[in-house]
Amino acid sequence: MTAPTATPISVRIARHDRFVQHAQGRLFTRTWAPEDASGEAAAAARQAAPIVLFHDSLGCVALWRDFPEALSRATGRRVVAYDRLGFGQSDPRVERPSLDFVAEESTLYFPALREHLDLQRFVALGHSVGGGMAIHCAADSGGGCEALITIAAQVFAEDRTLNGIRAAREQFQDPRQLERLVKYHGDKARWVLEAWTENWLDPGFAAWTLSPVLPRVACPVLAIHGELDEYGSTRHPALIGALCGGPAQVDILPGVGHVPHREVEGKVLELIRQRLGA
Repeated sequence: MTAPTATPISVRIARHDRFVQHAQGRLFTRTWAPEDASGEAAAAARQAAPIVLFHDSLGCVALWRDFPEALSRATGRRVVAYDRLGFGQSDPRVERPSLDFVAEESTLYFPALREHLDLQRFVALGHSVGGGMAIHCAADSGGGCEALITIAAQVFAEDRTLNGIRAAREQFQDPRQLERLVKYHGDKARWVLEAWTENWLDPGFAAWTLSPVLPRVACPVLAIHGELDEYGSTRHPALIGALCGGPAQVDILPGVGHVPHREVEGKVLELIRQRLGA
């Protein structure tokens, strides 16, 4: 894969927002890319496969915070994040997602993003359930995915995951907790919460697993996981490493919870930079 070098601190990272049209509603996207006076960093970034970010169950573009810009600078690549339909600045949804929502992100929504943003080649990076979606997108890419990076991904409905979601559902009975979601999702906040808790806790979701999907991932893989992740044990990255069809690297970060890219951002960036050869 083409791997630009890390972008110098002095180089500006440009940000560009746009909406992608989908049959079910608009998808909000944001792109970060190196830009300087000579254009060399920008040219290198255009030649390399961009990194596409898949957010977690309550996430959105804004909740990646400063990580995408730092990732663009560390790898010298374009970074693309988007709000799934019903989240953040994307258009709302009325009905709850189906229980096949992890796979459907790859079959129903990501193809529109690839077409409109001309993502012929890409690196898939997903956090939490976004990691599962990134796995599907890598497996379904037809060779277009150059590398897969998962952060705190779940690959089956583990008791620890479900217990963490039950605890979170109780916490969100406090209106002040829901207000935190309103800040990022507006009047879609209640839908976002229920799309997470009610789908994962539905008895029909109990048998969900990515075990049959992982062998179809042929690209290089980096699975990052916090040792103390409250939403998933280290069995998840172990399965990713064992079952993926491509060469896999698993990194368990000691003393780290469910959001490694926020808790130890520098370490996560270095692992990604090394894996992508930046």
